[in-house]
Amino acid sequence: MYSPSQIGAFVLMKMRETAEGYMGTSVKNAVVTVPAYFNDSQRQATKDAGQIAGLNVLRVINEPTAAALAYGMDKSEDKIVAVYDLGGGTFDISILEIQKGVFEVKSTNGDTFLGGEDFDNTLVNFLVTEFKR
Repeated sequence: MYSPSQIGAFVLMKMRETAEGYMGTSVKNAVVTVPAYFNDSQRQATKDAGQIAGLNVLRVINEPTAAALAYGMDKSEDKIVAVYDLGGGTFDISILEIQKGVFEVKSTNGDTFLGGEDFDNTLVNFLVTEFKR
């Protein structure tokens, strides 16, 4: 029987191997993204998985925050940005303030019972009802 951290470590080990093969160099440090709804113990388990996989986990950040960072890397204007992830079964959102190239996460949250799959199911049910009429 494996712990969640050990299972996560298997995934991170494979990702590390893939990255090393692609880059042709060893990977020692990592920034790992997690869903916005992860609590502190889940984030710690993610860090533990990284250590088991032989990685120095520099940061654990929310997925929407990572997307906002990627979006704002080449932006110079100050703004407040809402970044959401409407994934298969979850909805995550982060509100970030970007000022002079500095990103500050103002708020982040998630809902494990609302996601893209929920919207798909609602739309399919609506269309089935409409076609039956």
